[in-house]
Amino acid sequence: MTRLLPGILAMAAIVVASNILVQFFVGDWLTWGAFTYPFAFLVTDIMNRLHGREAARKVVLFGFVVGIICSFIGTFVMVEIAPDFMAPAVTLRVAIGSATAFLVAQLVDISVFNRLRSTTWWKAPLASTLIGSTIDTALFFFIAFSGTMSALLGVDHNTDFFNEVVATPFGTDLTRWIGTAGVDWCVKVSIALIALIPFRILVGHFATSKA
Repeated sequence: MTRLLPGILAMAAIVVASNILVQFFVGDWLTWGAFTYPFAFLVTDIMNRLHGREAARKVVLFGFVVGIICSFIGTFVMVEIAPDFMAPAVTLRVAIGSATAFLVAQLVDISVFNRLRSTTWWKAPLASTLIGSTIDTALFFFIAFSGTMSALLGVDHNTDFFNEVVATPFGTDLTRWIGTAGVDWCVKVSIALIALIPFRILVGHFATSKA
């Protein structure tokens, strides 16, 4: 268990930070959480490379539990959404979307990484993170904000806001949740490319330490 402790602590820190930072917008299309959450894939991939698939799964499951706890706490924290309008910091739909997207995307990341483990060092972390990030983005925004899910999970203050049709950074009018998901995905892809550098350095460092 001791060998997993760095990964568990790192994953917990990322999940907690992301759950807090997702409440604060950067411009019209992103929250600060978009810049911290993608590093969860980096932690998963490093643990997978150093300790194997089962170890990575344990770290992911720990992160999943931490995320559930954060979301539960968030449902009791009231924030001012508009003048004289208070709402939970984390709604039911956001909580379900976040938990589902995290668990599915991280487990897919582990599976893809494992299949590419024996290839060139950068292929496994890059491919697994890109596929995992795509699944994570699609699941989270669809469950949390799409009008389609309203029939199953109900309508909340997010539904009205995120289902407006607006001009997006992509030069076309789209439903806000689709436009936001697209911007979010672009950030995740950018971070996935940047994260190859710390992946290479950290894996090399810890592999040398174990030798």
